[in-house]
Amino acid sequence: MAVSGLDHARSRIAAAARAAGRSPEAVRLVVVTKGQSVEVVNTLYQQGQRDFAENRAQELAAKVGLLPADITWHFVGPLQTNKVRLVRPVASLLHSLDRLELAAAWVKGPGTPPPALVQVRLGGETTKQGVEPAEALTFARQASDLGIEIAGLMTIPPPLDDPEVARSHFRQLALLGTELMDVLPAASALSMGMSDDYELAIAAGATIVRVGRAIFGPVPN
Repeated sequence: MAVSGLDHARSRIAAAARAAGRSPEAVRLVVVTKGQSVEVVNTLYQQGQRDFAENRAQELAAKVGLLPADITWHFVGPLQTNKVRLVRPVASLLHSLDRLELAAAWVKGPGTPPPALVQVRLGGETTKQGVEPAEALTFARQASDLGIEIAGLMTIPPPLDDPEVARSHFRQLALLGTELMDVLPAASALSMGMSDDYELAIAAGATIVRVGRAIFGPVPN
C-alpha cells in the first residue's frame, strides 16, 4: 500500500502542478509518518523519498536514530515548549511556530536553530493552533528578530465539504505569503495541503504538501 500510495501521490502532485502552470519540482512532498513503523518508512526511503514528518515529539525522537541519516525530518504538529529539546536537534524544519513562548524556546540551545514556518489559523477556528492572519507578519518579524530563520507560512484549514471554500483559504495564505516576502524576502515557503486537498493547495501556490493518509490509509489515533 505505502509504495503504491507514494507513487500515486507523486503522480497527482506532478499533474496538479502542471495544470497550474508550475513545475512539479516546485512542490515538495513531505510524507507524514504518524503511527507508521520504521520498516514502512524505510521502504519509502528505498523508493527515493527523503522528506518525512511527525507531529508528536516523542515519535520523532524515537524514529530518527533508527533510520538513514540523510532523511530530512519535518515537525508538523503542535509543540509544547518542554518538548522542544526532543525536536530541535533533529528537525530540519518546524512547521508549527505559533507563539512567542515557543519562539523563545526554539532559539535556546547550541548552534543556530532550524528554520521555522509561521502557522496561520484560517477559518476562525479557536480550537486550532496558529497565529491570526492579521498578526502573522508582526509575529514573523518578532521571531526573526529573536534569531529564527522564518522560511514561510503554514496552515491547516478547517475540514470543508466545499472545495471552493478550501481554495479560498489557500489563496488567502498565498497572498499573506507575498506580503511576508516584502518583509522577509527569503520566506517563500507555503506549507499547505494535506491528503484531502493538496491538489487545491498546489493550484493556489503551495510549495510543500503534507500527505499521510492518502499514502498509508487511515491510522488509528
